[in-house]
Amino acid sequence: MVSIEALLLEHPFFAGLAREDVALLAGCGVNVRHDAGAYLFHEGDPADRFFVLRRGAVALEVHAPGAGAIIIETRGAGDVLGFSWLFAPHRVRFDARVVEDVSATSFDGTCLRRHCDDDPRLGYDLMKRFSSLLLERLQSTRLQLLDVYGDRGS
Repeated sequence: MVSIEALLLEHPFFAGLAREDVALLAGCGVNVRHDAGAYLFHEGDPADRFFVLRRGAVALEVHAPGAGAIIIETRGAGDVLGFSWLFAPHRVRFDARVVEDVSATSFDGTCLRRHCDDDPRLGYDLMKRFSSLLLERLQSTRLQLLDVYGDRGS
């Protein structure tokens, strides 16, 4: 089996991190599996982790009154899922429903925040990476809203 550190060294999201930083991150990770239909997290839950998906797919959903679950986007192998662990008040903003069996590495957000507090350089680097991820999610949400509400002037 490939080590978590080796997986991170090969992943584009972590490209350019110092090897010692990768080792710290790997020390906060554990490999997990989830079956289709399971939830990785629910909106409002404590945000205490993020995932690097190796296999499978996860739908990010929000619940709308009268409409039920609305899929914002679906993420798959290679994607990084979860950013709320980094931002106070550390609460999850979406539901994450497994749509295809998932193999992933789950990272403990509390462990990572402690490392970021101890090493502001690492904290800033991770903040930049996860802020970029956040902007990507906002853009996906924007496009989803345009698709759902479309051109109301017609």
